[in-house]
Amino acid sequence: MSFGERVNQFDAWLLDRIFQPVADALPERLTAMDVGMSFQVGSIVLSAASISALLVLDGMTINNLITNVLGWFFEVIFYIGIHRMRAMVRPGYQNPFRIMLAGMRPISIPFAAYALYQAVTADAVYELALWFNSLSQLVFVAGIYLISCNVPPPGHRARQTSFGRGPLPNEL
Repeated sequence: MSFGERVNQFDAWLLDRIFQPVADALPERLTAMDVGMSFQVGSIVLSAASISALLVLDGMTINNLITNVLGWFFEVIFYIGIHRMRAMVRPGYQNPFRIMLAGMRPISIPFAAYALYQAVTADAVYELALWFNSLSQLVFVAGIYLISCNVPPPGHRARQTSFGRGPLPNEL
């Protein structure tokens, strides 16, 4: 099995075994798409807080500032793009973001790990700002995985009897 196949297998496992049960356990009025989009907004806000804190602490040169602000604009553009296409996600059907974001989900995990490494190894002056950045990356990963979860058909959650278990055939 190649490295790419292992990454795809891990991505599918993470999506199906970790995030889909969480999405299925959400209340009927709150979909995984709504929670994931809220996480994306939270990631954008935390990223802006990190950039602002580094700017105030004189931890950025003009080149770093331009690079970070452009990266932040890409986050905003990504959010706008997902928001515009969210009408494609329909209850009871395969989520098209599951396939469309298949490359984005696994690559976001190493970026989040690197952001955590930066926060842990940072100078004391920049530590708080870099923790905002690492939290932003973790929230982004959780949001992108929740956005990729399938939305069950209406009434499906009402038939569930416990977390992670759908109705048995004799309960239908």
